[in-house]
Amino acid sequence: MTPKRVQQVTRVVERAGLNEQTLSALRQAFPEMHFTWCMDGDIGAAAPFHEADGFNLYLVDGRGHCMSLTADLSAATGLVLAETDEG
Repeated sequence: MTPKRVQQVTRVVERAGLNEQTLSALRQAFPEMHFTWCMDGDIGAAAPFHEADGFNLYLVDGRGHCMSLTADLSAATGLVLAETDEG
């Protein structure tokens, strides 16, 4: 994962909104990445990697047996797009 890729995903979601069609388009555009959509309140105590209007981005490390949130951009294999109440 790169900062540029995070910016690309952020721009797509900001333009198109956070919905099933956007997730589908992201999965097609970036098939090597895992994308999850949830409510930000479902994340727990983790700090977002990036905050945007209406959603937060969290990094996911899927290299091991179980997926987990990470703060390490180089270990990230996907993103959680967490919808916030604002936006």
